[in-house]
Amino acid sequence: MQYNTLGKSTLKVSEVSFGCMSLEGNHAENARLLHSALDAGINYFDTADLYQQGENEVTVGKAFKGMRDKVVVATKVGNQWRSDGSGWDWNPSKSYILEAVNKSLQRLQTDYIDLYQLHGGTIEDPIDETIEAFEELKRQGKIRYYGISSIRPNVIREYVKRSNISSVMMQYSLLDRRPEEECLDLLHEHQISVLARGSYAQGLLLGKPAKPYLGCSEAEVAQAAGAVRALAGPERSEAEVAARFVLYHDTVSSAVLGIRTAEQLSDAVRVAQSVPLAYSDMQKLMQVLSPKKYEQHR
Repeated sequence: MQYNTLGKSTLKVSEVSFGCMSLEGNHAENARLLHSALDAGINYFDTADLYQQGENEVTVGKAFKGMRDKVVVATKVGNQWRSDGSGWDWNPSKSYILEAVNKSLQRLQTDYIDLYQLHGGTIEDPIDETIEAFEELKRQGKIRYYGISSIRPNVIREYVKRSNISSVMMQYSLLDRRPEEECLDLLHEHQISVLARGSYAQGLLLGKPAKPYLGCSEAEVAQAAGAVRALAGPERSEAEVAARFVLYHDTVSSAVLGIRTAEQLSDAVRVAQSVPLAYSDMQKLMQVLSPKKYEQHR
């Protein structure tokens, strides 16, 4: 397993990491899966207070109780569940973040969170107030580092300019190349790491029937999936090719793969054990689809 430093932090995160969002309610089964991932060298586990109304944090906390020093735990904040459970509202205020972190710490059964991430963000947010909250939590020792989860360049630029974020989690795949437009070079310049999610593009790069995806037509999705399939073979799976496309870029410290089953964990471990793509293979993939403009997401 390759480990990369997350931004300017002291955190070393596995090149392939465990996205916990899809874990279901059986805590014992989840613990076995999470422990198997750790045994395979995966040390970064990503959850959020939003997932299953906090139960996802509970399952991660139960699994790693007494093993805290062996794992890098990340969670997210900013989506506040309504009291009646009917949904959630965006709340990046300082007062809410300072309140929410204590509940996450309790559910995770830990005294500190390694990486605390703002779970979204808009340019209309009280950004300085949000940053103040994270900095205060660092001083209190409740979090070690903080980052944001966003694909919006205008929001990312503000946090790069005004904060000490260690990372940006963003969707990135052969079918979603928005990070290449403005973000990867900017973040690399400022030594801020990318945590890439959605590397398989909802399975469309792994053999699921083609359909329109973001700005890509059904034909373009089929073309991209075909290019991944052409580079795969007996020695290399489609998952390895799709994830290695993302990991090729120096700014990306980890591919956060959604894992719910032992088979998905096995695929993730194979990605971790695979060799990086050759430059010639990357060129073939890069030429399949040119980066697109996604103005509606800015």
